[in-house]
Amino acid sequence: MTHAPTVTVAAVDLGASSGRVVRGRVGPDELVIETVARFVNGPSEIPGPAGRELRWDTPSLFDHALAGLRAAGPVDGVGVDSWAVDYGLLRGGELLGWPWCYRDARTAAGVETVHRAVDPAELYRRSGLQFLPFNTVYQLAAETRLAEAERLLLVPDLLTWQLTGRAVSERTNASTTGLLSVSTGDWDDDLLALVGLRRDQLGELVDPGTVVGEHAGPHGAVPVVAVGSHDTASAVVAVPMRDPGVAAYVSCGTWGLVGVELETPVVTEAARAANFTNEGGVDGRTRFLTNVMGTWLLSETLRSWGQGGADLGELLARAAAYDGPVVVFDVQDPRFLAPNDGSDDQPARIAAWCLEHDVAPPADRIGLVRSIVASLAEGFARAVEQAATLSGRTLERVHVVGGGAQNAPLCDLLADRLGLPVLAGPVEATALGNVLVQARALGALSGDLEALRDLVARTHPLREHRPRAGVTQDGGVVVS
Repeated sequence: MTHAPTVTVAAVDLGASSGRVVRGRVGPDELVIETVARFVNGPSEIPGPAGRELRWDTPSLFDHALAGLRAAGPVDGVGVDSWAVDYGLLRGGELLGWPWCYRDARTAAGVETVHRAVDPAELYRRSGLQFLPFNTVYQLAAETRLAEAERLLLVPDLLTWQLTGRAVSERTNASTTGLLSVSTGDWDDDLLALVGLRRDQLGELVDPGTVVGEHAGPHGAVPVVAVGSHDTASAVVAVPMRDPGVAAYVSCGTWGLVGVELETPVVTEAARAANFTNEGGVDGRTRFLTNVMGTWLLSETLRSWGQGGADLGELLARAAAYDGPVVVFDVQDPRFLAPNDGSDDQPARIAAWCLEHDVAPPADRIGLVRSIVASLAEGFARAVEQAATLSGRTLERVHVVGGGAQNAPLCDLLADRLGLPVLAGPVEATALGNVLVQARALGALSGDLEALRDLVARTHPLREHRPRAGVTQDGGVVVS
């Protein structure tokens, strides 16, 4: 790190269930963030030709982001990150309808269309992307308005365009579309043609750290920096891995993203069969990871009970002390992906899974919360083991960042299951990664990712969860 002036920057961090604007002050020995605005997000159900449609109200998100930037006061830079795969279509500078939500059921037809044209194994060799039924490539194969669009922008690029007027495709998020070549880092023209997309409809590919343009804010013009605009790419920047070669990470929020950081992709048949993805990271690193259901299971369960604002910490503490039988179910079962639509809910789906597998469902709510936590720990542990095997790594520790870092029972069970220390924190990894990349682009920091991570480790205390002696892997649990 060089001694340079500190900077104050604003991170617009959009998640699938909430959004916020964070102000960060960053310098060679300083990394402090403060949330200045927080707002609810979630897919909206709107009527469509074939029934209800799940869409994102991005105009409202942009309004919330602008209000948050005003609340942040004078800043030296702005960066935007969000969830992946979803996009907006523009014509004449206007949206052709709200962007689709990846949880909408329309993509099933897109999967069939793409796989009829390209064998899934070949698709993996070309894009390096794990199969998820909502990947952008499948969404676009089901898109009916693509020919009308002058421009397609992923969600964070859409907000960056609204801030600056410049249309770009930030590379880490572009790598989640299934349309970027894993070997060249450029768009795959054959795959673009398959879904009916032209290069001139896409923004210029840019790397994290690129100054895209300026935002004429209330306190004057401010540089807008392309960060790791896929929120997991930003989160991985802030994982305090001093030696990435022996560490795995779990970025746990609505989803659990579990993997290792590599210099080069792994596109073996074994990696495809295990559904591991090779997504772009900051500084050209590869995020070799898989998606595991995350805190969505808990949040949807609470919503089903009408306890969306319940004290989750108290529930987790009671669940940690639960001494009844605990069922470990398969969190990756597709039935748990869909939102509660009123006809069923997560507790009912978990009970149905248990009955189908000849085990008794959890007897009460605390038992169910304990079962969800144990099941998430098992799902994360399996993914860590697979990441190590597929990448040829020998792991010495696991880092948990994001909201899951506050879930002590989850971290304890993960450490027990793997027999490895689990380092929990920072909770605000995504926002920290966003502001770190901005600060480096603006000259307040220098160095590689390890230098940035060293600053995180020096300024943010971590909680260590060590494997507990005498605790077996099953712990008396009925394992799926």
